[in-house]
Amino acid sequence: MDVKKLALLVGALVIAVITAVMAKNMFTGAGAQQAAAAPAVPVGPKVLVAKKALPVGTIIDAEALGWQPWPKELTQSAYYTEGQPDADTQKLLGTVVRYQVTAGQPLTRGSLVGPKDRGFLAAALGPGMRAITVPVNASTGVAGFVFPGDHVDLVLTQTVQGGGDGPALKVSETIVRNIRVLATDQRIDSKGEDGKTEVKTFSNVTLEVTPRIAEKVAVSQSIGTLSLSLRSIADNTAELERAVATGQVKVPAGANPADERQMLLAVANRPMDSNTTYSTGGDVSRFQRRTVPARPEAQMASAMGALGKGLAAGLTGQGGAGGAAYAGPGVRVARGNNITVVPVGAR
Repeated sequence: MDVKKLALLVGALVIAVITAVMAKNMFTGAGAQQAAAAPAVPVGPKVLVAKKALPVGTIIDAEALGWQPWPKELTQSAYYTEGQPDADTQKLLGTVVRYQVTAGQPLTRGSLVGPKDRGFLAAALGPGMRAITVPVNASTGVAGFVFPGDHVDLVLTQTVQGGGDGPALKVSETIVRNIRVLATDQRIDSKGEDGKTEVKTFSNVTLEVTPRIAEKVAVSQSIGTLSLSLRSIADNTAELERAVATGQVKVPAGANPADERQMLLAVANRPMDSNTTYSTGGDVSRFQRRTVPARPEAQMASAMGALGKGLAAGLTGQGGAGGAAYAGPGVRVARGNNITVVPVGAR
């Protein structure tokens, strides 16, 4: 056989093999992409599931729940199914988790308790915490823009009267920080005639506090006026960093990230009554005081005069238990620390 023909035959075989391999890889890749683009979708209704881990006492917000298709054969009657009258997520906002729910787990009707249900506050309270109610109005309650689950600071405003007749001292003090709101007597989820949300104020707010802070809040209501100061959601991150930096949280060795996160949140969500701040009227207006008003000069002079007469009478033996002090005209003679009153014109 000719050498040239043999070389052409070998080259043709090599090209054929390469073409076959490329065609196989191309068809295999296309089949894999087609299979990945069409995942199996569960055939069944949509049920309400937890979008994140919900520990006991968590107040449900808009980011906690979501709808997810669920296999029909695995759907139970206790699940919240889309389309049912009691499965409205807006009506579930503000409810409290009674039993722990993991992320992706369907919620059952027994796992949530509403504000009007029995045991609502007991389920919302954390271990060792107490619930206390504070009366507010439109100005002291952030105009109604406070929801269950929000965190607020308590500000006490009072008037401190001094010993004199001058103007009193106006002072405002942040007595407690980072308090979680458990409930309000009115909500903001009602709809008006035009379909828009109506903002309604409330007259009472129930807060989660420690036993000691509950005593401070009860006393502060008799001292002055309490106001709510709404905290930003971003402050939770700062509190987590502070808890780690100060060593308040000691994570056990080998703890998973989920448990570590829960421990940090438990510390960051606790109220704090230390390192409080205050402002006086002088910090706001130049016409206000910075300290408690002093006694007037006239009262001070009268008091000093009375004190001097009493001291002189005691030193000369003319007053006190030994006898009445001389009240007629006289001359005071001082010899060192001894003061003597010499009567003038007395008979």
